Amino acid sequence: MTASQADLVLRAGARPGGGRHDRRFKYALVAPSIFVLLLIGVFPLVYLLVVSFQNITMTDMDKTFQGLLNYRLLVQDTRMWEALLHTVIFTAVALPIELLLGLAMAQLFIDRLPGRQVFIALLVLPVVVSPIVAGATWSLMFNTRFGPINQIIGWFAGEEVNILWTINPSLVYPAILAAEIWQWTPFMFLLLLAALSGVDKSQLEAAAIDGAGYWRSFFKLVLPAIWPVMAVAILIRGLDLFRLFDIVWALTKGGPGTMTETISIFAYVKGFQQFETSYTAAVALMIIVLLTVVVLLALKRVQLAR
Repeated sequence: MTASQADLVLRAGARPGGGRHDRRFKYALVAPSIFVLLLIGVFPLVYLLVVSFQNITMTDMDKTFQGLLNYRLLVQDTRMWEALLHTVIFTAVALPIELLLGLAMAQLFIDRLPGRQVFIALLVLPVVVSPIVAGATWSLMFNTRFGPINQIIGWFAGEEVNILWTINPSLVYPAILAAEIWQWTPFMFLLLLAALSGVDKSQLEAAAIDGAGYWRSFFKLVLPAIWPVMAVAILIRGLDLFRLFDIVWALTKGGPGTMTETISIFAYVKGFQQFETSYTAAVALMIIVLLTVVVLLALKRVQLAR
């Protein structure tokens, strides 16, 4: 191509309409993807909102506008508020324990120990197990007659024991928490181990030379360095715990009575067993709004902490 031809091409590309055509072409390329994302993400939310203002049940397909009927029932439903309280209790107890255990394990494995990779691979195995399978496995372990947990306790007690782990109201919460913490502590461990691996070792060595102890170095150097990763881990696990369903369903199905019924189990029972579709839509919308507010506040707090 000669210099004059190249100059003509550049002028053609630089003419006023060229930029607009390029932008339109880009938008045309991404338009199908945006449409699919909106169809998958926004349409179910809009449809959920519409259904929540109707009165669709197993026996009645009333699609007329019912106003705030379902939301008034939602506010007056003590069982729903109890389920929300159970969910908050599970989250408030399990999340700090998983965080502290994961951090302790990460601190243990940050050094080059013999067989480190093998032990890490074994510790991560619970995370890859399906939660419903993990719940069923723990249900067998807590079995009154054949479960190994009661047998081991019986060996130490010197006599046969019949502890009703998933029926006794004073033991059912520890049983569920043990299964939940067993499965998801390795997730916190992996994230925190990766964060600890990125801490500048030279700063720790300099602090040790200056006479700083372990805990002072940890709170002044290590914790601020890993805080961004820790905050993300806390947010992810907190949201996951808020929708806790599988392990509780496999162990107790929300029992005894409704003592361990979480908000996810409550919505499942209302929607897929009692078929109160519009009321379930109102519950789901309430959960979405609540979680959205929590996530926004958490992200704002993390940004302010930087």
